[in-house]
Amino acid sequence: MRYPAKETAAKHDRIVKEASRLFRERGFENVTVGEVMKAAGLTHGAFYAHFASKQELEKDAVAYGQNVSAGRERSYGATKKGRKAYADRYLSPRHRDNPGDGCTMAALAQEVARSAPELKAAFERGFEDILSAAGGDRKEAIFQAAALIGGVVLARAVQDPRLSDEILQSVRQKVS
Repeated sequence: MRYPAKETAAKHDRIVKEASRLFRERGFENVTVGEVMKAAGLTHGAFYAHFASKQELEKDAVAYGQNVSAGRERSYGATKKGRKAYADRYLSPRHRDNPGDGCTMAALAQEVARSAPELKAAFERGFEDILSAAGGDRKEAIFQAAALIGGVVLARAVQDPRLSDEILQSVRQKVS
């Protein structure tokens, strides 16, 4: 049975969105195609009508997540006040504690670094979009992105909640 193109596209988008969330929460290796399809409200068998492989889904999920991040970046604007508000939101306990709702780069950069060139290329395109969304001096935008991402990654990696909060606060003070 063939579905209307609009319905097929909506299902495809739902799969990508759920995959992006699950991959950010648990990483590529810890999420199965079946789990993604279930989260999207579809059967496992329908996966191959949308994607040739899990790697193709990973690439699309990374691109989706970075597109969301670029939109968030744009919404704050390139002003000093906007950059501070963005840093405050990004370097927050809420973002640290909810990777599925947060930045794809902070959640998946290490995994992408060990992945196939196609996934790295998708990640790089998304990063370029985020840098463009930041506006202003490119070197400063790269520094800010590295500081923000690194702060969240470190805050997630330590066990001591006080140290984790201290990392977020210290980076927030330096980039604001």
